[in-house]
Amino acid sequence: MRGLPQTQESARLDWCGCHGEGALRAAEKRRTEHRDRRGAPGSLLTHEPLRAPRPAPPDDKLPQRSIRSFPVSEVKISAEPRTEFGKGGARRTRRAGKVPAVLYGHGEKPKHIALPALEFAAAIRKGGANQLFAIEVSDGTQVLALPKAIQRDPIRDTFEHVDLLLVRRGEKVTVDVPVQLTGEAARDTLIVHDHDTLSVTADATKVPDRLEASIEGAEAGVQVTAADVELPAGVELAADPELPVATVTAAPTAEQLEATLPEVETADEEVEAGVGEGTAESSEGADAGEPAAAGGEETAETRSEA
Repeated sequence: MRGLPQTQESARLDWCGCHGEGALRAAEKRRTEHRDRRGAPGSLLTHEPLRAPRPAPPDDKLPQRSIRSFPVSEVKISAEPRTEFGKGGARRTRRAGKVPAVLYGHGEKPKHIALPALEFAAAIRKGGANQLFAIEVSDGTQVLALPKAIQRDPIRDTFEHVDLLLVRRGEKVTVDVPVQLTGEAARDTLIVHDHDTLSVTADATKVPDRLEASIEGAEAGVQVTAADVELPAGVELAADPELPVATVTAAPTAEQLEATLPEVETADEEVEAGVGEGTAESSEGADAGEPAAAGGEETAETRSEA
């Protein structure tokens, strides 16, 4: 439309059809009155037309739930050969800021080494007990190893000794992996975590950091077994498939909790009654003993006077 400003031309196109029918596009745009916080009428706003909801995708197109477990990363750590053995040598090694360790496996002779305590502790905190170590010994030896047994000091929270199992890339190993429960069970239920680890077989360099067992929406009486735990690719279950991992039980009601309270109160009353009876008997015995002693003294005095 020549001769009209751009704003008027666009407004005319909004109000008129493409063939000049002059029909309003009420089906495409709705005008609603806008009010401010005080309720006063404000400017008119133009909204886009409502669109029909998209059809739901077929079941085979729905996104599948992924397993949120990752292989334990490889940690490089230096080591020194250890020549002192026994309790005294181990204490001196720990005082030097190192952890006594021994390497064995694949039919080789055990090798005693010392690991830096801080680096080893940081790796275990991050990767867990299945942390894979690439150990470089100062004598030029380079090996891969997994912790087989870790001894801790429960008071100082330090590492006393570590047994390391030699492994190779591509070798299958059997390890215990932590199991984490995911989701929320039904209301008014309690969850009993029967086993928090599962024995699995995996590549030594691809041991998962954890496994997941879903209890989403589980009702009372449901039991999750080892066979229900989702395993990452390349990981096989070594434990009994019927091993219980988690059990969902019904939470006790308020009436059931109150029913147990009188029994506890009765037991407390019986204990208090027994203590009271013992105290009364002790006091009576003491009172009865005083006159007897007094009578004995009088008899002795009478005999002396005679």
